[in-house]
Amino acid sequence: MFRFAHIEYLYLLILIPALALIFIVVISQRKKALKKFGNMDVLSTLMPGLSFSRPVLKSVLILLALTTMVFGIARPQFGSKLREIKREGVEIIIALDVSNSMMAEDIKPNRLERAKQAIARMVDRLVNDKIGLIVFAGDAYIQIPITTDYVSAKLFLNTISTEIVPKQGTAIGSAISLGMKSFTQQEETSKALIIITDGENHEDDAIEAAKLAVEKGITVHTIGIGLPKGAPIPVYSGGQKTYKEDSEGQTVISKLDEAMLRRIAAAGEGVYIRSTGTRVGLDKLFDEINKMGKQEMESKIYSDYDERFQYVFGIGLLFLLLELTVLERKNKWLSKIKLFEQE
Repeated sequence: MFRFAHIEYLYLLILIPALALIFIVVISQRKKALKKFGNMDVLSTLMPGLSFSRPVLKSVLILLALTTMVFGIARPQFGSKLREIKREGVEIIIALDVSNSMMAEDIKPNRLERAKQAIARMVDRLVNDKIGLIVFAGDAYIQIPITTDYVSAKLFLNTISTEIVPKQGTAIGSAISLGMKSFTQQEETSKALIIITDGENHEDDAIEAAKLAVEKGITVHTIGIGLPKGAPIPVYSGGQKTYKEDSEGQTVISKLDEAMLRRIAAAGEGVYIRSTGTRVGLDKLFDEINKMGKQEMESKIYSDYDERFQYVFGIGLLFLLLELTVLERKNKWLSKIKLFEQE
């Protein structure tokens, strides 16, 4: 396990491009100043020690030294020892619909982006709970295995789009079935599966899947994302925005199917929450989940970290030493050494 003890210091890397620009300007101005004195070929003859490449090399070495120093003060560390700890919490898996209908813009900026924002806020509220993420359209796929690594969960969340699944459609039943397999085998742990979708299920029997989940001790909640009046599904091509049409050339309107989502939640002994134009509803549902019995769960974490900053500082010092050995002017003694000249 790799980490930076003070990751905030990495913001100093923003200064490196600025310094590089300054070096470029200084070297360029120097060349312009020399050109005012005459032809560069003539000046090279009159000033044999003149070098344009050495200042560039010295600047590069300084930038490399500063870059490694920044990484050094951020204190890179490697986890060296795993320790099992026990935490009281629940297991939560979110199944997020990534079908094309989730691009409808009845909830701004669109249904999918608003759902992702709500999930990110929910992750920020987690303490000891485990979370996993499933995406589904025509089929379901694990995006994040159940974990307590909230940072990675939010990182993977940002990559989700309608393009990450090969098969379009809306198979809520497949998402529930995959969710059942994705929880840990600890029977005493409280488990909740949250389905976030517009509810237009076209592929399978989601209600039967929810009943099977209850038999395995999993509560199934549903969140309806979108508005009952619906909205067209945008299609982008060549920078132009159009809307999806059916076989008769009519614009397809994707509507929230609340009736289906209520039946799934009832079969899964959970609750149904409808999103609004301003709120998705995950916060309210999270409060409901917090009322569930929290059980002890085993997690593995890195308890000891080995410092590696000294090696990074060593590399930085090496760059500085190299910079000191490179002179601005050509060395007249070294220039007399001709290793490859034939007699």
